Amino acid sequence: MNLQLVLEQILNGLQLGVMLFLMAAGLTLVFGIMNLVNLAHGSLYMVGAYLATTFYRWTGSFVLGSLLALPATLIVGVIVEVVALRTLYERDHLDQVLATFGLILFFNELIAIIWGRVGLFTDLPQWLSGSLDFGGGFSYPLYRLLIVMLGFAVALLLWYVVARTRIGMLVRAGASNRMMVAALGVNIRLLYTLLFGFGAALAGLAGAMAAPIYAVQPGMGEQILIQVFVVIVIGGIGSIRGAFAGAIIVGAVDTLGRAFLKPALATLISPTAAQAAGPALASILIYLLMALILALRPEGLFPARGH
Repeated sequence: MNLQLVLEQILNGLQLGVMLFLMAAGLTLVFGIMNLVNLAHGSLYMVGAYLATTFYRWTGSFVLGSLLALPATLIVGVIVEVVALRTLYERDHLDQVLATFGLILFFNELIAIIWGRVGLFTDLPQWLSGSLDFGGGFSYPLYRLLIVMLGFAVALLLWYVVARTRIGMLVRAGASNRMMVAALGVNIRLLYTLLFGFGAALAGLAGAMAAPIYAVQPGMGEQILIQVFVVIVIGGIGSIRGAFAGAIIVGAVDTLGRAFLKPALATLISPTAAQAAGPALASILIYLLMALILALRPEGLFPARGH
């Protein structure tokens, strides 16, 4: 097997993993602390991608466009929480699923009205469009490497905020016992709003980074949302550490499975059968992994304290 191809797919898995982590980090905190099932989280990823692309075209600066998309997506998230989701916290999960599914339809149509249904494509600036040479004839796209490094930096920052700051203390306490935190005088409603907005900004960051790689189009958030829920289940609901571990595992398994499962099967069965079975098996690998982990550790690999 070509070592360079293996290294390339490992890096691709890391790149997918950190993007899944940015999505999963906000969603797992919202689910773990606010007990809110938010199917519309993928729509915030889509909003971030559209806003980053639009700001990039307006300003002519990719970095500035991406930075402007973060507070803009945060504001969208805060508005959604205040207007649509605040009344759902005490409702059962079925009501939350139905309401947030309605938000998916709303955002998809709103995006289509504003930007149209034709996908948008973002060209990277010249300084980000090259590749980094590792020697031995192996090179890797610079932009994808920057995504990996940025994802690890965000993960480190999140760990510091949650583990070492007063806001993080409130978040962890809220995950363990919301009623007690409220009884101690903490404004739970404001904490929830800020937490949801912060999660929306992380989803927007993932969308901004994905814009130059994938087509920016209505409905782009639904497919990645399924993988994000798998990440949360594998890692443990409400756990940042679990979200990071789960995202890296899912990114690696999904990428390596799609790249190497079919040729591996071809060594065991006929090439024709491998051609038919390989892609199908590769697409369900992460769900088989989730089932295995749930059988061994029903609370996930790194469940949050109090769960």
